[in-house]
Amino acid sequence: MAESGSTVDQKVKDGRNKYAFACSFIASFISVLMGYADTGVMSGAMLFIQEDLKATDGQIQVLAGILNACALVGSLTAGRVSDWIGRRYTIVVAAAIFFLGSLLMSLGLNFAMLMAGRCVAGVGVGYALMIAPVYSVEVSSPSSRGCLSSLPEMCISLGILFGYLSNYIFGKLPLIYGWRLMLGVAMVPSVALAFSIFAMPESPRWLVMQGRIKDARDVLRRVSNTKEEAERRLEDIKATVGIDRSSTEDVVQVVSKHHGEGVWKELLRPTPTVRRILTATIGIHIFQHATGIEAIVLYSPRIFKKAGLVTKNQQFLATIGVGVFKTLFILVAILLVDKAGRRKLLLTSLSGMILSLTGLGTVMTLARHSQEKLLWAQVSCVVFVFSFVTSFSIGLGPVTWVYCSEIFPLRLRAQGTSLGVAINRLMNSAMSMSFISLYKAITIGGAFFLLAGIGVVAWAFYFFCCPETKGRALEEEMEQVFNKGSNTNPRNKQEDEKEGVKA
Repeated sequence: MAESGSTVDQKVKDGRNKYAFACSFIASFISVLMGYADTGVMSGAMLFIQEDLKATDGQIQVLAGILNACALVGSLTAGRVSDWIGRRYTIVVAAAIFFLGSLLMSLGLNFAMLMAGRCVAGVGVGYALMIAPVYSVEVSSPSSRGCLSSLPEMCISLGILFGYLSNYIFGKLPLIYGWRLMLGVAMVPSVALAFSIFAMPESPRWLVMQGRIKDARDVLRRVSNTKEEAERRLEDIKATVGIDRSSTEDVVQVVSKHHGEGVWKELLRPTPTVRRILTATIGIHIFQHATGIEAIVLYSPRIFKKAGLVTKNQQFLATIGVGVFKTLFILVAILLVDKAGRRKLLLTSLSGMILSLTGLGTVMTLARHSQEKLLWAQVSCVVFVFSFVTSFSIGLGPVTWVYCSEIFPLRLRAQGTSLGVAINRLMNSAMSMSFISLYKAITIGGAFFLLAGIGVVAWAFYFFCCPETKGRALEEEMEQVFNKGSNTNPRNKQEDEKEGVKA
C-alpha cells in the first residue's frame, strides 16, 4: 500500500526514519570497501605495480578485471547464503572475505600472490553488491526506499574517492611500499564494519520468512514512522509469505521456511511477469557498464595522460576531481530519486553520458592528430570526464541498484538480485579487461564514440522496458507494475498514477 502524503509529512516531521537511515548506511558501508578495492585504488596502484613487478599491459588488464570475474562466485552464492543465515550476517561474511583479500594484496610478494588477493576480494565484492541494496530496500518504506537504497552507490563513490586520495598520498612513498599500503589499508574498515553490524537489526522481511513475527514487528516499529504503518507493512509481508494477515501469534510455523529453495527454477522458467522483471534487471545491469563508466573511472589516469597531462601528480589530482564530482552528484540523486522517479533520472543521466562521450571522443581524436600539446584539449578532456561521471551519478549509478533491488517479489528478491549482480560484475570485468586493447585497436577517440553509440541503445531500452516504480509497495504493487505491459508506456503509466495506487 502506498503511503499517503500526510504519512510522509509526518515521517519527515517526526524524523524517526533516522534509525532506518542509520541501519541502511551501516549495511551500505561494505560498498565503500568495494569502491576502494575494485576501482579507486587500482586506478593509480596499477601504474606502480606495473613499474615494480615489470608487468605487461595484458597482465594489468587481467589484474584489473579479475576481481569482478571472481565477484561472479560471490554474487551467485550470496543470495542463497543471505536467505539461509540472514541479511545481517551475510554482510559480516563479506567483510571477512574483504579482509583476507586485502591482506594478500598488501603482502604482494609477486604477481601471482597479488592476483590471488584480487580474486579473494572479488568474492567479497559479489557479496557486498548483492546484500547492501537488498537490506536497504527491505528496511525502508516506499516513501524513502529510493533514497535509502541509493546509499550503496554513494558509498561505492566514497570508496573510489578514498582510493584516489590514497593513490596521491601513498604514491609519494618508496615504490616497494607505496602500492602495498594503498591495497592493505582496506583491512582496517573491514574489521570495524564486521563489529558494527551487530548494532543493526535483521531484515524484517527475512524474519517473517522464518516465521519470527514478533521480532519482525519490533524491527518494523523502529524503522517505521508510526505503529499503524509498522502493522500495515507487517500485514503486507505476511500476506506475501502466505501467513494469515489476522494472525496474532509471535512465532508461526511457516509451511516451508524460505531458504532459497526452488528460486533458480522459477527464475530460469519464469512467468510472463517475472520475465519482464528479469529483462529489465539484465538490461539495466548490462548497460550500466557497457556505456563506459568502468573505462572512465578505472583508467582515468591513462585517459588524462593521452590528453597531455604527463606527470603522475597532474593525473592523480585530476582523478581526485573525478571522485569528488562522482560523490557529490550521487547526493543529488539521493535527494531526487523519490521525487522525480527512477525513469526520469535514468533517461536524463544517459542523455548527459552520451553527449559527454561524444565530446570526449572528438577531443581525443583531435588531440591524437596534433603534434604538440593542446591546452584546450587537456581542459576539454577533464571537463568531459567530469560531466560524464556527473551524469552517471545522478541516475544510472544509483538508480540501477535501487531499481533492481525493489522490483523482484520477496520470494525471488535475494537470488534475483544476485543474478543481476553477477551480470553486472561480468560486464564490469569485460570492460576492465578489454578497454586498453580496445583503444589500441580503434584509437581512444574511436572507443568513446563506440561507447556513445551503446548509450543510445541503452536509452531506448530504458524508455521501453523500465516502467516507473516510485512509491510502489514492495509486497503487492510491484508485480502489478510488470504484470501490465501497458505500464511500460509513459502515457499509460501516468494515467495509472492518476487513478491512485491500489493496495
